[in-house]
Amino acid sequence: MGERAPRVQGKGSGYGDRTVRSSGGQRSSSRKRREIPQRRMCRGRRTPAITLKAMTDLRSAPPSPLRADDHVRGPPSAPVVVVYADFTCPRCAVAHERLRDAPVRRVFRHLALRAKHPRAIALARAAEAAAAQGAFWPFHDALYADQGRQDDPHLWALVERLGLDLERFEADRRGDAAAARVERDTREALRAGAMHTPTLFLPGGRRLDGVPDAGLLG
Repeated sequence: MGERAPRVQGKGSGYGDRTVRSSGGQRSSSRKRREIPQRRMCRGRRTPAITLKAMTDLRSAPPSPLRADDHVRGPPSAPVVVVYADFTCPRCAVAHERLRDAPVRRVFRHLALRAKHPRAIALARAAEAAAAQGAFWPFHDALYADQGRQDDPHLWALVERLGLDLERFEADRRGDAAAARVERDTREALRAGAMHTPTLFLPGGRRLDGVPDAGLLG
């Protein structure tokens, strides 16, 4: 499948226009068909209670400004780009490579929906567990570098390679703090109009749905 062309939303209030890219398909008349993804997204003991109806009901609002617990990379004086992504999304890995050397201050936030990518929530929580030991960015980079090896045995090997405490990692990734952080980021992303991964909020109030072109980042 070819790379989907990114769509940039124009400037508006806050972070800009909140119009969501249309999927191009016809709206299904089957209520059952609409309900299936909702049930899938709610499976699991701590899966965020975010349904398709909730996505529709959320009112657009700009992403929060930089927070003390944000995952931030780049020069403090550089323009800020907020990235909503998940670790299983191939386009997110491409965006990561394009952002790596871009002259921006990158903020990573989770947009993890089980209905889109079954391992997205588990990996987001694992990244938060690594962050609790000061290793978010090395863990982040390793997940994107090899998306074919994201099952638990490979995560444990990565934890060992990074010199982290495996017992603490396991406890943290199953804990309430990681679950709450991932749910908070995901809800905020949906509220801001981000329905695809990756979604970037760029300087000047623009929103980009998809992989950024190199020239767009400066």
